[in-house]
Amino acid sequence: MDTAAAPRVLVIGLDPRRVPGPWDPEPVVAAIEAGLAEFERHGVPVQTCLVGMDGMDGGDDIETVVTEALRAHPFACVVVGGGLRHSDDQVEPLELVINLVRRHAPDAAIALNDSPATTYEAAARWLS
Repeated sequence: MDTAAAPRVLVIGLDPRRVPGPWDPEPVVAAIEAGLAEFERHGVPVQTCLVGMDGMDGGDDIETVVTEALRAHPFACVVVGGGLRHSDDQVEPLELVINLVRRHAPDAAIALNDSPATTYEAAARWLS
């Protein structure tokens, strides 16, 4: 597949290495990498936007980081990862991300994955 003409996907989520613990982020890192490899296998360009929520520096300015990612390219689909959706503590960041997608990528479909392993499948549901 010609990736120059292929629809581009943005994956927005939490950076597992920058989520307060104690916990081992490496299994999640590996799962994210495996999920992203599916895009390459299918010839679909993908970009990630992983935001930090760590306490060392207070985390990322989500609005700035996500806005920059959304403005980098036109996207056919934006996948919002489960780390932002599965915690009551993340309601406000989730709302912010959804509204930033609506504002900066109004033509992009919004997809939700079940796990990092299903990120490609979530996007593929919305790609023509």
